[in-house]
Amino acid sequence: MGNELLEIKNLTTSFRIGDEYHAAVDDVTLTLNKNEVLGIVGESGSGKSALAFSIMGLHNRAKIEGSIKLKDQELVKLAPSKMNNLRGDDLAMIFQDPLTALNPLMEIGDQIAEALLLHNLDMSSKQRKARVIELLNMVGIPRPEYVYEQFPHELSGGMRQRVVIAIAIANKPELLIADEPTTALDVTIQAQILDLIRKLKEDIHAGIILITHDLGVVAEMADRVAVMYAGQIVEIADVTTLFENPLHPYTKSLLNSVPAEGQDKLHVIQGIVPSLKNLPRKGCRFAARIPWIDESAHEENPVLHEVSQGHFVRCTCHAHFYFPEESKEEQTNGIS
Repeated sequence: MGNELLEIKNLTTSFRIGDEYHAAVDDVTLTLNKNEVLGIVGESGSGKSALAFSIMGLHNRAKIEGSIKLKDQELVKLAPSKMNNLRGDDLAMIFQDPLTALNPLMEIGDQIAEALLLHNLDMSSKQRKARVIELLNMVGIPRPEYVYEQFPHELSGGMRQRVVIAIAIANKPELLIADEPTTALDVTIQAQILDLIRKLKEDIHAGIILITHDLGVVAEMADRVAVMYAGQIVEIADVTTLFENPLHPYTKSLLNSVPAEGQDKLHVIQGIVPSLKNLPRKGCRFAARIPWIDESAHEENPVLHEVSQGHFVRCTCHAHFYFPEESKEEQTNGIS
C-alpha cells in the first residue's frame, strides 16, 4: 500500500427517486496519500458532498457500491458499531454549516468533550476539560475557558467553524474531510481558517480531502486536484499541472470563469448541472453545455485517459475543445 491512506475504487452512491435509483456519485476511483491535501472541485450538484458523506458512512438511505478502504480496512458495508468507532477517531469531517452541525442546546465545551469521551474511555473529566481548552487554543479561539461554557448561538460564524474544526481534530484523525470549510465566511476569516487547516496538516500529518467550489482556495491549499462533474471525475492532476495545463472542457470553463487582471469579460458556462433524474447516463455528460463542439468529438462511453504521468482526463472531446469567443487562429492552435 505504501503511502496510500485512502483508496476508493468504482464507488457508486445512488439515491431512490420514485421507483428507481439514480447515481449521485458514479464509478469514482480516487486515492489519498498520507500528509496530502486532495482538492475536489465542481459546481453545486456535482456530487462532492455525496462523495464525502459516502466515505464517512453518513448516508441513511443510499445504495453504495464499490470499495472504500482506509488503511486497507473496507468501509463499505462495515457494521455501524465499527464505523462509529472509526468516525471521529481515525476519520473526521469538518461540515460546511457549523450552525447545523452543532447542538444548540449543549455548551461548546461539552460538545468537544463528547468526541473525546466516545473514543477515550480512560480519560478523566479533568483531563478531558484540559484537552478541550487545548483544542480551543489550537484553533485560535480567544478566552477558551469562557467560550467553553457558551452556546453556539453566542458565537460568530468564524468562531463556530473553529469549534467544528476542534471537534473534528480532537482525536487526531488520520483522514480529515473539509466540506466547503470557508463558505459564508468573510475573506479575513476564510484566510484564518485555511491557515488553520494547513497548520493541522503539519501538526497531525493527516491526509485531507478539501471540498470546495473556490478555485483560489484549491490553488493555495491542494497538492492534487480532482474535478467532479455530474457525479464523475472528469480530470485529476497535481495542482500545478491542473492550473497550468487544464484539459477537460469543464476544467477550462471553470478556470475561465474566474476574474483575471485585465480581463474585460467573464466566461459564462452555458446551462446548469443536470438533476439526478435528468442526468444523461450515456456519452459525455458535459456535451450539452458545449453545443458548438461536434458530437463526433465525444466518446460514446467516456473513460479517464492518462495523458501524462498522474494527469487523467475523461473523454476525447478535450482534444477538440475551444471557446466560441476565441479567434480562428486560437482555435486552430488549441486543437492542433
